[in-house]
Amino acid sequence: MSDRQPPPGADASRGAGGGAVPAGPDRLITQGELSKLKWRCRRGLLENDLFIERFFERYEDKLTAGQADALGRLMDLGDNDLLDLLLRRREPQGDISTSEVRQVLEMLRTRGASPDVVQ
Repeated sequence: MSDRQPPPGADASRGAGGGAVPAGPDRLITQGELSKLKWRCRRGLLENDLFIERFFERYEDKLTAGQADALGRLMDLGDNDLLDLLLRRREPQGDISTSEVRQVLEMLRTRGASPDVVQ
């Protein structure tokens, strides 16, 4: 894993045990938060795991707290409901139909493109 850099304007000397981590949805998540998120994303369906594994390969070094929260909300779904979203059988509805969840869902669905390009 590569070094995670704080967002512009953040105090790089803080966090990771050195004090408060900047709050807000745009801050990069810490290695500890990333590890917990990866553990939480373990699924019972191989198909879901493949989407999630590819997602982390592409985006783990630049995941923000807001994106991590949105991914966590998707992980609250059952395996079949999540797979339906990933395969575009349906779109998010109700409480999970937020711009952040939709953004992360598109990141999960993206195939073959550069990690910086969301199709």
